[in-house]
Amino acid sequence: MPGGPHGKSRSAFRRWQAGRPFWGGLLLALGGAEVLLTLKASLDVILHVGMQGLAGYLLPTVMLLCGVLILFSPSQRLFYSVIGVLVSLGTWLTSNLGGFFVGMLLGVVGSCLTFGWLPDQEPRVSRRQRRKAAKAAAVAGPLEREAGQAV
Repeated sequence: MPGGPHGKSRSAFRRWQAGRPFWGGLLLALGGAEVLLTLKASLDVILHVGMQGLAGYLLPTVMLLCGVLILFSPSQRLFYSVIGVLVSLGTWLTSNLGGFFVGMLLGVVGSCLTFGWLPDQEPRVSRRQRRKAAKAAAVAGPLEREAGQAV
């Protein structure tokens, strides 16, 4: 059922997704969640160890928060993406090598995608479409000139 309730909600989600750096924010949030899940020490041990142990929980939490804020506040995407990439790189030192590199890489890639996202950019035209338009203009040009001379 294309016109059913699923079709309407899917198109509403697509419109919502198109107005924000969705994949960048999602990857950054997933990276933060992955780093948080790879931490195995209990909170009692972390508090006993001190600030170095607390940073292991703080930095991935900031990653997760930046990813969610990018999704729901895209106007501040540049600030959140810069904070996200710095915190993602910081997890390499504080959180099991950045969640065994997976969470750190997800965070860095998501932040870079967000930083490069432009809200009002025209869709890219493929090389094949540009060639087709150039051929159509080249064919239409002589025909228009011949029609103008016949009059």
